[in-house]
Amino acid sequence: MAVITFSREMGTGAYHIAEEVAKRLKYTFVDGARISAIASKYGLTADLLQMVDEKPPSYITVEDRKRAAALNSVELILLDFARKGNVILYGRGGQDLLKECRNVLRLRFIADFEERAERFAEREWIDPDMARSMIRRSDHQRGGFIHFYFDRDWHDPLGYDLVFNTSRMAEEAIVECIVAAARDPHLKEADKAAVELIDNTILMKKIETALLNSADLDYRPFTIQVAAKGKVHLSGYLASEKEKKEAIRIAGAVKGVKSVQEDIQVVNYKAYKDRS
Repeated sequence: MAVITFSREMGTGAYHIAEEVAKRLKYTFVDGARISAIASKYGLTADLLQMVDEKPPSYITVEDRKRAAALNSVELILLDFARKGNVILYGRGGQDLLKECRNVLRLRFIADFEERAERFAEREWIDPDMARSMIRRSDHQRGGFIHFYFDRDWHDPLGYDLVFNTSRMAEEAIVECIVAAARDPHLKEADKAAVELIDNTILMKKIETALLNSADLDYRPFTIQVAAKGKVHLSGYLASEKEKKEAIRIAGAVKGVKSVQEDIQVVNYKAYKDRS
């Protein structure tokens, strides 16, 4: 059940490479179109998906928290596909979402900026200056998404197993290299442990989503740890004992949770705000 993740700069040609690898390995290809096709099953509207897909979340307002919850739903889609295995996850931080799983082949695609702009301009039939502007914006947005959500530098090569410069290597050679790497027996050997890790991550995301969607919490990001057999530990900060009890209740009501331990600290944020 190997998983391949693609992290790419716009205009590198990574999409076509991902398609070819999926065909060669007979893997499911999870891109934006496939996510959009099943988004409604996860409670996501087309407009909400457009607002959150590969964009940094925020937790300030109720609307912000709804968007963060929607982003979690996108990740649940990726995790459900990853659990089945033999899949390519295209973008959306897959390499970081599954960083603890040893059956994941993490790929990164880069290329010369001007070459990327030229490719993109030709593909979309747009002015080269517009292509350069769009690529800069895309790089900034995707890099910001990884930095904000996973606290990692998007460009750090240690976050990937293979980095391909499509300005220097032919597409056919890259495809052959990926296919060979995906058949590494070490990936297959890691399958069993990966299933448990993914299941724990899915449960954690479901708990976080339930907390984000609650109208009764002045939500602050929690640390959520999931141990074997549905044992959950919550830690973080809330404004009252009432909210603390509600957070514990919400977490305990999520399907798959067997018990909840907590280390939630109650802090009067309004008092601090009034003094500022």
